Amino acid sequence: MTSPSPYKSTGGLQRIVRAFRYSMQGLGAAWRHEAAFRQEAVLAAILIPLGLWWGHTPLERLLLTGMIVGVLIIELLNSAIEALADAISTDHHPLLGRAKDIGSAAVLLMLLLTAATWACVLIPRWVST
Repeated sequence: MTSPSPYKSTGGLQRIVRAFRYSMQGLGAAWRHEAAFRQEAVLAAILIPLGLWWGHTPLERLLLTGMIVGVLIIELLNSAIEALADAISTDHHPLLGRAKDIGSAAVLLMLLLTAATWACVLIPRWVST
């Protein structure tokens, strides 16, 4: 039988405080080291207020803003994959390259879904029938 990992926390309020601190460190690292995350975060700072303003119902506001937050989430995951791959090796390796490409594809799909969602919510208002 294996013993529990010494790196795994046991719980409680202290775990929540540490988890929040680690999350803030992760956001800071993404901001400092990932140009794509910075670009998307700046766009989010513009688009989230617009989504809250342009959404007529709570559901529309959730869709418009939630999709933008989704882009940031997928970008964070993609950046984590890329950082891990680079930590393993910066030499070309087909599996590491595949992992990076798949992460990039996830960001692309999320961006396309976000654009489609915004279009479905907003275009009917601006196009007269």
